[in-house]
Amino acid sequence: MRIAVAGATGKIGSLTVAALERDGHEVVRISRSLGVDLSTGEGLDAALVGVDAVVDATSAPPAGARETVERLGAMTGRLLAAEERAGVRHHVLLSIVGIHRFEGGNAHYAGKREQERLVTGGAVPWTVVPATQFHDFAETVVGWTERDGVATLAPLLVRPVAPADVAEVLAEVATGAPVGRHVDLAGPENQDLVDMARRTLAARGREVRLVPSWSGPFDLEMAGEALLPGEGARIAPTTFERWLAEVASRG
Repeated sequence: MRIAVAGATGKIGSLTVAALERDGHEVVRISRSLGVDLSTGEGLDAALVGVDAVVDATSAPPAGARETVERLGAMTGRLLAAEERAGVRHHVLLSIVGIHRFEGGNAHYAGKREQERLVTGGAVPWTVVPATQFHDFAETVVGWTERDGVATLAPLLVRPVAPADVAEVLAEVATGAPVGRHVDLAGPENQDLVDMARRTLAARGREVRLVPSWSGPFDLEMAGEALLPGEGARIAPTTFERWLAEVASRG
């Protein structure tokens, strides 16, 4: 199959490209650095000629909720319009587990909700793959809030998943028929975000004082099981402990 990957140079996109190419598919990489700009549409129609399916693994740089919604919405809107013109038969969107259970969350969650709205209301047959947070999520949140060796983060309950496992599922879904909303994709074990951050920092050899708080980018509406997968979820194999061991081995 000829499959395009939007966000092909990002963390998930690059892993998805590798999985598809390993399995013998022809992959079209959609990325501004490669000459296809979703912000303007430059090069998009040419890139989608003969494409059977598109994996949308796009993201946006850190910004406010309104800007993120506008940016991701505009990119996905252009992508869907070009797919319709090209006769693409399947749009696969990577999304996030639980983001419709609350109104808030961070800006990225708001952007993903907008992408889902456009994809599910569009003319191109689709599959939305909701995944839980990645193994490096706690470290990412520390990076958002750390000041002078102190970081605040909410004690979220999550079931983190390995990016490589997510990419494998995206590649598998892209080569099949559209199914609408895919079952939730999650890692094998529940984790507390503060504990994840503590253990990740230790594996990195970093010292940061962690302050549990609901006053940062996540509030109390995300407490409890809000971010956990629903019944019948697909459980990916890679544990957080295995990922930590790999982090520690790399120094």
